[in-house]
Amino acid sequence: MCDQIAKFLPHLVEVRKLLKNLPKEVEELNEELHRVEGCINVADRMAVKGNKDEDGIKKMVKDLIEASLRIEEVTEDYKITEQQSTYDPGCIAVLYATTNFIKTMIPRLQISYEIQDIKSCIVEVEERSKRCGLKIQSTSSSSVKWHSLREEAWYIKEDKIVGFEAPTKKLMGWLLGNKEKRLELAVICVVGMGGRGKTTLAKTAYDKVIGEFDCGAYITVSPVYTVEDLLRNILNKMCERRNETPPKDISQMDRKTLTDKVSNYLKKKRYVLLFDDVWNHEFWNEIRFALYDDNNKSRIIITTRNMNVADFCNESSILYVHNLQPLSKQQSLDLFTKKAFKNGCDEDFMKEVKEISLKIVEKCEGLPLAIVAVGGLSYNDLPYHLKSCFLYFGIYPEDYEVGPKRLIRQWIAEGFVKPVLGSLKTPDKVGEQHLKELVDRNLVQVSSFSIDGKPKRCRVHDLLRDMILTKIEDTNFCHFASDTQDDRAILNSKIRRLQIATKSNEHLNGASIEGSLIRSLYTFRRKKLSEDLVKIIPAKCKRLKIFDFEDNWLKYIPENFGCLTQLRYLSFRNTKVGNIPEFIGNLLNLETLDLRGTYVSKLPKEINQLKKLQHLLYKHNISWNDGVKMMGGFAGLESLHTLHKVETSPNGGELTKELEKFMQLRCLGLVNVKPEYISPLYSSIEKMQYLEKLYISVSEDEGSIDWDCINSPLPMLQKLSLIGRLERFPKWIAKQESLVKLTLWYSNLTEDPLKVLSSLPKLVSLSLSSAYRGETLHFQNGGFQKLKRLVLKSLSSLNSIHINEGVLPLLKELVLKHIPELSKIPYGINHLNKLEVFDIIGMSEEFKTRVQENDLGKKILLVKHTH
Repeated sequence: MCDQIAKFLPHLVEVRKLLKNLPKEVEELNEELHRVEGCINVADRMAVKGNKDEDGIKKMVKDLIEASLRIEEVTEDYKITEQQSTYDPGCIAVLYATTNFIKTMIPRLQISYEIQDIKSCIVEVEERSKRCGLKIQSTSSSSVKWHSLREEAWYIKEDKIVGFEAPTKKLMGWLLGNKEKRLELAVICVVGMGGRGKTTLAKTAYDKVIGEFDCGAYITVSPVYTVEDLLRNILNKMCERRNETPPKDISQMDRKTLTDKVSNYLKKKRYVLLFDDVWNHEFWNEIRFALYDDNNKSRIIITTRNMNVADFCNESSILYVHNLQPLSKQQSLDLFTKKAFKNGCDEDFMKEVKEISLKIVEKCEGLPLAIVAVGGLSYNDLPYHLKSCFLYFGIYPEDYEVGPKRLIRQWIAEGFVKPVLGSLKTPDKVGEQHLKELVDRNLVQVSSFSIDGKPKRCRVHDLLRDMILTKIEDTNFCHFASDTQDDRAILNSKIRRLQIATKSNEHLNGASIEGSLIRSLYTFRRKKLSEDLVKIIPAKCKRLKIFDFEDNWLKYIPENFGCLTQLRYLSFRNTKVGNIPEFIGNLLNLETLDLRGTYVSKLPKEINQLKKLQHLLYKHNISWNDGVKMMGGFAGLESLHTLHKVETSPNGGELTKELEKFMQLRCLGLVNVKPEYISPLYSSIEKMQYLEKLYISVSEDEGSIDWDCINSPLPMLQKLSLIGRLERFPKWIAKQESLVKLTLWYSNLTEDPLKVLSSLPKLVSLSLSSAYRGETLHFQNGGFQKLKRLVLKSLSSLNSIHINEGVLPLLKELVLKHIPELSKIPYGINHLNKLEVFDIIGMSEEFKTRVQENDLGKKILLVKHTH
């Protein structure tokens, strides 16, 4: 026995050494990960068409990506063993005492051997690259600078401009006016559809002549600008260019004072101003009184998509208009060639790519920005983490429009969004910045916006999607299971992401994903999933981080879902799931649980074990005002940022008390709140200084409630919905300077709420439904300067609406719904110059007749009569 122990002892010593060094090995391996990612980024840029070593570099990129994924996986395995073990690896005596210790050592030994193998693979790849004569050094992804194509127009070099030579000379002639005797202030409008290069042309001419003027400034005009902000911007930029100090208290000045300040500043100066991207045809009338004309050839440049902007300028000033045309086919090809092949290529190669280049530029329809976006292949300039975010769009089907929050939370679950050291930004905010970078680079399109101007849906252009799919294939980023291939032969341990788009329930089986390392799985289909398939996936794909069932016909959740302990994102949105089993408590790493549009009505107490859960999303499939019942409260969900919508009865007192600990909440939605909960509830809400969205509804059978319990404003609150009868209008709402959207339902107020709400500086959407019992609503005193959408619904006594001039200057959509006593159209509706949609729902025939008689259709783009 002693001899056997003596023979085995050297192996035990080696094992002890491996285990003792394991934490350090893991730490060093994660440092190596950053270097590997840098190498991937550099090598990926080298793997372009025309490079003689293209195939070899692509192989190297694949191998390095595989190594980086293995590093991530072995790190996760190590963390799991740390959570499961409470032993001391240095105590060899325990090894002799129990076989259980040996069992716990096995995973750690496997991790140690895996680390050694990963290191060997990395060394082998680097050695192979050297033998092939390839020299790759990593670079820090943070050093890559970026800016949007619009911003790029400010810095673009003259020799990169194609087709702008003649227009530039033309604009310069108008700006300098050397051949003209007229000295008056003149306006130059550059008009053209989006993407034609208006900004590039105007800025090029501006830069060439600025030295001939006493002062100048370029101003990017926001679609929701205010005249005051424009005037402040002019003063600040003029002063900055001349190294002067702007006037004191400029931020507090009203429009008249600012107009006088700008006008006085421009006296006796020859100036040039460039206003970029003007949409509003009233722009010139709003700004011209501040632009002093000293008859010394001052000039204004305006770029716009709207010819009406130029027409309005013509009414009161000298006007020159340049209507920018698309590039010719040859000009388009020249620009594409300059951008796509910056370093030049030999003649034979250019002959090979000419045909495909022509096809590409034809799809760009002569638009320089489109050509620059495609020809620049700006994917190659992306930092490593943004490349993964961009490639992610290839997972979604063609023409698929994805919501930004869904996308960003999946990025977070994948590990693409890293925390910023020393920053208080949440991962969601960092992810929003990543998406903004991709949009600004014109790699991602925002297909629709919410009323407050934030992205609502986004997608990629078909041309870019084709490029993404090629890159996905090159890097093995994702696998697509379809009926056109034998997936049983393709699915293997190298697959990390899987999109199921098959029509056959039998196409995938246990054998095809046996031992897989799949970490993300998506099902974009509206047919019923095979129950066997739903059971097989959790059993075989233990490393799943993302399981997205959104919009699928799934009815139940198998018990083996509880084994997916690494799951971070789980969505049953818009499925037929009606029950969440107790094993949900096993998903200890879950960060997002999306139950919107399901039939789930309650959550088991085991959900409180999910210490990492950040987003609990709920919206009932039938009733808009039902919440999910938390059977064990939510005291253990200490990482929550989103809690929406939760039923408070019958244990509302306890839930309200638990909320005191949730100071980090960004979104809170509570339904069926009873009067006795209001005061302690608001006491908790006051402490939620990061709260951005608040939804509270009171039980229908309760009487009027005094909601005026919050004494101090919530600095981050942007969206507020209060449902239920009010004793009086809550004064604290008027203090919410960040409020963008306000919804009041069933408030039953007797006092006109508009007086209090009119001064909210950022309010863009207001909805009043059964909220007011008065007969008149009066919009007065220049209020609601940012409001773009107004909904008035079920106001049973309302018989007149008055809109003063200067009120609601940005209103685009007005909805009047089920207001039986209102027979006349709102007085002053013709003052609403920006109104595009007038939606009439369930209104009287007399009201509809008045609308037709007023002939609003000629002024408003869309007058809807909805029954």
